[in-house]
Amino acid sequence: MNTVLLSVIVPVYRVEGYLYQCLESIRAGLTAEESAFVEVIAVDDASPDGCGAMLDAYAARHGDLRVVHLSHNVGLGRARNAGLAEARGAYVWFVDSDDWLPAGSVRAVLDRLRAERPDVLLVDHLRVHENGRLENDASSEALRDPRLPSLIKVQHTAWNRIVRRAMLEDLGLLFLPGWYEDVPFSNPVLIAAERVAVLDRVCYHYRIGRLGAITATRSDRHFEAFDQYDRLLSWIEARDPEPWLRHQLFTLMVNHLLVVAGNDGRLHPGRRRAFFKRLVGHYRRYLPEGYPGHPGIKHRLVRLGSYPLYAGLRQAYRVAKRGPDPSPPVRPALASSSQSAQTATIR
Repeated sequence: MNTVLLSVIVPVYRVEGYLYQCLESIRAGLTAEESAFVEVIAVDDASPDGCGAMLDAYAARHGDLRVVHLSHNVGLGRARNAGLAEARGAYVWFVDSDDWLPAGSVRAVLDRLRAERPDVLLVDHLRVHENGRLENDASSEALRDPRLPSLIKVQHTAWNRIVRRAMLEDLGLLFLPGWYEDVPFSNPVLIAAERVAVLDRVCYHYRIGRLGAITATRSDRHFEAFDQYDRLLSWIEARDPEPWLRHQLFTLMVNHLLVVAGNDGRLHPGRRRAFFKRLVGHYRRYLPEGYPGHPGIKHRLVRLGSYPLYAGLRQAYRVAKRGPDPSPPVRPALASSSQSAQTATIR
């Protein structure tokens, strides 16, 4: 009889310096009895460093880690799919191998899954800078309201949502190839879910600015974000969404693409105009009927298709923001005794 409640899937590629911390954080604090309900599946995505050997050695020592070695590199999304194909748990949690879980996170997730039996369980997270500084994510405030219009605003990643595996199978939902693979996955699981639960606890530490990370790598592959939004919006339109959902996802898309457009760590300055042009094209292609508009000036410049004004505004912002930017106070992880249960039935 299968007793696995949770499968934690960890795709691994060039993370020698972070892998051990990640694996240890998943197991930390679990009793032998609790561990029986959890399986960890690490997918070695043909990592060219020593990660494959590290995984095999870790599995030999602990016996509660299954390792899948891929013969060639397939990328983050397809590596997650490879782990999902091996999963036996009722729920799956995709944890990136350069991140880690605060102590007690897996136990808190298990408790909430047993109590609520949701289709999707959302958890809070903190952003971790390379110097160790912890920072709240602005989107976390949306977790305070368990209704779908609010939850759509939560950072759209795979690692902050634990998903019922049978629902993924019913939907035929997998990660698609390319960068920004979370885009056509993260919100569809929320939209398709009938029951969404929120665990008001920091259960994930997301490392930002790491050398070698996609979000810190200059590349034309950031243009692949447009393809991923094509896939997301095609999936949504096939379900004849309500106007508010079209409007909200459109706003999310424009906001996200503007973040990429303005990031020197992702786009070479010489490619920014081309990216902005693609953004204007997506804006005009997907602008929903009755869209009320957005108060942000950058949105208006995209609507106008004015790259010179956008570039001038961007430069003015950069000059104004020179110097250290004070961090907002970090909301501490709540003790399990004070966790608030929030569950929504989505219709």
